[in-house]
Amino acid sequence: MSKRYTITAALPYTNGPIHIGHLAGVYVPADIYARFKRLTGNDVAFICGSDEHGVPITIKAKKEGVSPQDIVDKYHVNIKKSFEEFGISFDNYSRTSAKIHHDTASEFFTTLYDKNEFVEETTAQLYDADANQFLADRFVTGTCPKCGNEEAYGDQCESCGTSLNATDLINPKSAITGNVPSLKETKHWFLPLNKHEAFLKEWIIEGHKKDWKPNVYGQVKSWIDDGLRPRAVTRDLDWGIPVPLKGAEGKVLYVWFDAPIGYISATKEWAERVGKDWTPYWKDENTKLVHFIGKDNIVFHCIIFPAMLKAEGSYILPDNVPANEFLNLEGKKLSTSKNWAVWLPEYLKDFPDKQDVLRYALTANAPETKDNDFTWKDFQARNNNELVAIFGNFINRVVVLTNKYYDGIIPAPNDFTTIDEETLAAIKAYPSVISSSIERYRFREASQELMNLARLGNKYLADEEPWKLIKTEEERVKTIMFVALQIASALATLSEPFLPFTSTKLKTILNIGSSDSVINNSWDDISVKNDLIAAGHHIGKAELLFSKVEDSEIEVQLEKLEASKRANKAANKVIEPQKETASFDDFTKLDLRVGTIVEAKKMPKAKKLLVLKVDTGIDIRTIVSGIAESFKPEEIIGKQVTVLVNLEPRALRGVNSEGMILMTETAEGKLVFVNPDDAKATNGLQIS
Repeated sequence: MSKRYTITAALPYTNGPIHIGHLAGVYVPADIYARFKRLTGNDVAFICGSDEHGVPITIKAKKEGVSPQDIVDKYHVNIKKSFEEFGISFDNYSRTSAKIHHDTASEFFTTLYDKNEFVEETTAQLYDADANQFLADRFVTGTCPKCGNEEAYGDQCESCGTSLNATDLINPKSAITGNVPSLKETKHWFLPLNKHEAFLKEWIIEGHKKDWKPNVYGQVKSWIDDGLRPRAVTRDLDWGIPVPLKGAEGKVLYVWFDAPIGYISATKEWAERVGKDWTPYWKDENTKLVHFIGKDNIVFHCIIFPAMLKAEGSYILPDNVPANEFLNLEGKKLSTSKNWAVWLPEYLKDFPDKQDVLRYALTANAPETKDNDFTWKDFQARNNNELVAIFGNFINRVVVLTNKYYDGIIPAPNDFTTIDEETLAAIKAYPSVISSSIERYRFREASQELMNLARLGNKYLADEEPWKLIKTEEERVKTIMFVALQIASALATLSEPFLPFTSTKLKTILNIGSSDSVINNSWDDISVKNDLIAAGHHIGKAELLFSKVEDSEIEVQLEKLEASKRANKAANKVIEPQKETASFDDFTKLDLRVGTIVEAKKMPKAKKLLVLKVDTGIDIRTIVSGIAESFKPEEIIGKQVTVLVNLEPRALRGVNSEGMILMTETAEGKLVFVNPDDAKATNGLQIS
């Protein structure tokens, strides 16, 4: 029985591009769910949009010397284009700077205000006198009072997930000037969450104990058990939706209040465009509302937004909030500020036509119940060992053999063997198996069940060996190929939620699924139809669904991350303090000379050492230097260098080293010579 679904995906901040953490945590699972629900005949509104009023946007604008509007305009286009190219099938991708959103959020606030759902208070807030502004959200950092993280923000600690007020921070500092802020009184409106505590306990703690994910339920229960407190819905800022009240000049709606209302305004915008009524998608009890978010958004979508909806009185509440945990990258936490990320626009450029590879790799390793790690080697293995070797290999063999033996026309089967019947029965079971996993938001499990169907196909062909039987049992081969083509047809449909580009390509190869095709299988058809692709149907020629990812491609990506490491090291480079004072007499003992490297070779069985012959002007002497990892021998022959010539000789791996070449290290960790740059500086000249 079909049902109406409103599916929302967390609104991304428009202060930077989308990265794999966003995709794995929110957008890929949300898209799988939305595509699945459409395929199973449901009425779906899949909604998202750009969150354009966050404090991070104003901070970025200040740093770049542009307006917040410039920032959001730039990244809204970037994000929307990336989602479209990646195949995220939003019914509407809106933005919170749109007039329809400003109107909707203002109306929502006014409704709650008129119902006396807010508490008006004058409180002391952190204030930066030099910047002449109150420090909201991420304009202030300090130590989290709960976990001790010294880089917590004024709205939330990203280390432990605790939601905070700026005044909760220990040792707060202004993110604008670095100053220690003072306290200054200001008037704001608060949503008294404590008033809704009993409702939230009954609705979540009692009502969703069995069907919500343990990580979500546990975090919400912890919040409620700690006791809920009033939370401000307005802020002293000049960027955002103005508070629609007299006497509230210079104040805007707090972003956590206006952003989730963006789901409603985006639904209105979509409904107006397609000629539908938006209200059933938010106000009909028969509609199932599902929020896809990351774990840092749990409190907003499971406590605060439901309290807002309940206070308004006419809206439905979310049926589920299947939040994911975080995705790490190569063993380290993703960091946009440190460029430790895989950015979606860059991926789409570096791996053209491989959207489904990333979708599959992220789903197969999804952080559904705990933080997981993305590595480029795993990405390569998922592609080469599973998509290419299992899924792609099966389809290629089926299509090639059908064209080779029957000119692409599907043969009529003869009597089915027990193995044939078991295989056909197994095909019919897969929609239910995959559906069960998706319905429980176990997308990783569901993706592996899809791959198991491809494995079934490979095993069936390997066991039946039609390429051998074609010489002696032609009629048997017709049945084998007919059964194999049923598996291929099932994969074309069942892969769509997970691998939409591959599904489209496979349907084209099989000549099914288009508007003018006689064969157009639904998800449920796979379970009930005996012939998913009928005898006599003409399929197309074989095309590779997937191609191998080479080691060289992975090395490029790993080098990008190494470059980020070097840049971060340079940015955090600490200048060594001055050493103990030396006397002039101590200094005069050092005999520094200009020299030239005339010969260089690697020290046998030593990774770091080069054996150099250096013309010091006094003589040509041997010096062993630990620079082999930074320079090739042939690169430095003829190089002028600074040599400490009166250093006591020292044997290194049996070679007597008679001096030292002066080197330094750049902020990026690269060794460089400390050398004279005047061409007239001849060998033997003293340096003083």
